[in-house]
This record gives sequence, structure tokens and C-alpha cells, in this order.
Amino acid sequence: MKHFVRPRLISSSNNPARILAVALSGAVVLLIACAAQAQTMNLLYHFAGPVYSTSSGVTIAGANLYGTGTGGEGGYVYELRHSESGYTLNLLHSFAPPSDGAIPLGGVVFGREGELYGATSSSFGTGTGTVFDVRPSATICDSALCPWMETVINRFSFQDGSAPQYGELATDPAGNLYGTTLYGGTYDEGVVYQLSPSGDGWTENVLYSFGTGGQYDGSYPLHNVILDRAGNIYGTTSLGGPNGYGTVFQLVPSGSGWTENILVSFPELNTGNCVSSGLIIDDAGNLYGATSGCNGYPGTASVFELSPSGSGWQLNVLHSFTLSTGNVGPVGNLVMDSSGNLYGTTESYGPSGNGNFFKLSPSANGWVYTDLYDFPSGYQESPVGDLAIDANGNIYGTSSGESESYGSVWEFTP
Repeated sequence: MKHFVRPRLISSSNNPARILAVALSGAVVLLIACAAQAQTMNLLYHFAGPVYSTSSGVTIAGANLYGTGTGGEGGYVYELRHSESGYTLNLLHSFAPPSDGAIPLGGVVFGREGELYGATSSSFGTGTGTVFDVRPSATICDSALCPWMETVINRFSFQDGSAPQYGELATDPAGNLYGTTLYGGTYDEGVVYQLSPSGDGWTENVLYSFGTGGQYDGSYPLHNVILDRAGNIYGTTSLGGPNGYGTVFQLVPSGSGWTENILVSFPELNTGNCVSSGLIIDDAGNLYGATSGCNGYPGTASVFELSPSGSGWQLNVLHSFTLSTGNVGPVGNLVMDSSGNLYGTTESYGPSGNGNFFKLSPSANGWVYTDLYDFPSGYQESPVGDLAIDANGNIYGTSSGESESYGSVWEFTP
């Protein structure tokens, strides 16, 4: 059963304030000194093979970073190991399709025993994708950089989903995993699935097939989901909904199944259209996300907040981007710091058209937008991965880069 919950729309005025930066380039580290504040943009690692590029963000564990990337036969799970001299690339796993999947687009998330979980978008042989875990080998490794052991814990078969895309899998206290697929399911418009530990293996449960609600349902989720403290699931679809340009949805446990509520159906204009990124949630249960614009066509992208309000949800547009032909707005997830500031990136917006890194700060008169950094051409352009923030407020991101320059991992220090 599906319910449509119509939000109230509030537009907020914004005055962009751009910060000029001077680039100091070196052989290993690129430092950007921002004039107005003591803040820096640091290049942590430039991929140059065997990993070529990454569309995922990074997961932080101590001083080390973990993610997935393309390259080779089927892609990689990698570790960037930190030392005083910088970061060293350690390939934890090299995918060899069709046996263990190929083309991991989303990031990885740690399990309770130090293992990493993620998904591949394809398995070549079947084309439907997999969910995997990688963990340190049980045997002693004499090398400084050691591969991990990989296990495929689920192979999609189209009816239960096909082609997982971006974002990290969600977890709950019981150790269940949650994610989405772009295609497959009852109507071939994607699914939300759960994987539950079962003996020595895992059991998949399709929680929702998009298209079940008919022509007004969301379709084709490009990003994974999040959970609130009550166990409700939230996510986005890239298209569909009553207006046709993407939705924010909620799945609520209901008896032996789940009930879908559409919280927002994005129109073609005004609040932006088409959704590639997922959502983040704060301690008060407010949701934050972004629309990206559709396929580089002129239009609007936006950063928005959804707040619980009585029996519904209140939509507040925090900032809008006016997109020219070829521009794409935010694609990866936002992050929020301890002061309530939001940070995000655009894929191909800004003066250079290579994407930018921005900040939105709450104020008495709305949210203030600041362009913190405009990415140059080459390995820093097209920042599409989810952002991550550490305990010190440092923000980490990735850029997919040009085809001849590959991609990079970077850090912004406020």
C-alpha cells in the first residue's frame, strides 16, 4: 500500500559568496590556500593504475581510507594506507568476473568483525550484479601490503534486483544489510532489498519493488538507503513519482511487509529535477539531500531539507543551482559538521564546468552558500562520490577525473 505525503514548499534566498583560491602544485600533494580562512584542499592520492577512477567516496578507519574503483578486468576494493610520507595504495581485492562480480560503483561499509561490505553493478555472465564482503586473510601475510579474502554473499537474479549503483550499504544493529538496485524487481524499475545473516550464509528479502504503486510511484533508484532509529528506511529515486522527475521515499514496517510513503515528488523546474544522490539524517530526524538535474540539460538543481511536521513532511529548499547545458549538480551525498553546516560537491558546475565544492551554513535569514573550491581539469574534475567527515571535521572526497588523467582522493581541512 502506498501513500503520497505532500510537503509544504519554502524557498529560501541565497547570496553566493565565492572564495578565491591560489593553487600551489607539487609532485605528490596539491595544496589550495583559501584566502578568507585558514582552510586547505589537499590531494591525498592520484590514481594512475591499476585503479583508474572511482565513483564511490571513501570510508574512514583511523588514518586509513577504503573504497572501490574501476580498472583491470572488473575493478578493485582498495585501501589507502597512511604513513608520514603520504598514502600507499593497497589492493585488497581484484574482481574477476563472472565468478565474483564486476564494476563496483558504490563504496564499502565496515561490518562488526572488521570486514567490508559492498556491491558490484555487473557480473558480466548474468549482468545483474552481486553483494560481497572482503576481510583480512586468516593466514599470516609476510608482505607489507596484503590482499584480503572475498566472498560473494548474494547474486542478483533480476527478479530480486539488478545492477546496484552508488552509495554505501546501510546496516542495522542486527547485522542486516540494506541497499537498492537500479533495475529488476516486479516491474524492472528497481528494488529495495535486505540481506540477513542466516546460518553460514545470507538470505535476501525484497522489501519493495518500484512500480508497485503504478504510474505515480518512483522508479530507478541510483543511490542506496539510510535507516532512522525506528528502523524506517529512506531513499531517493532518479525518476518517477507524480511529477515524473524523481522522489524521496520512506518505507515503514507494516505487519509482515513494508508500506511506501512518497515524501517528495520533484517537478521539472523550481526545486530541481532528477535525483542521483542519496540522503543523510541528523539527530532530530531531518533529512538532507540534493537533486542533480537531468542528463546535462538546462534546468535547476537544488539542496533540500525534509523535516517531520505533524503527519507529513516540510520541504525547505536550501539552495538552487541554475544549470546550463552540460552542467550537472550534486551527485554524491552531502555531509554535515558538528556545527550544522552542510558540505557538498557538484559534478560539473562552477566557472570551469569541472565541478565545485561548496558549503551551506544556517543563519537567521536562511542558508548561506559559499563556493569553497572550483575543481580544475584533469584528475581532480568531476567529484561524484559521497563525502565523508572525520572526528576533527576534515572532509574527504573523490573525483572521477578525465579519461586520460584518471581520478583522485582529496581532503578539505576547514
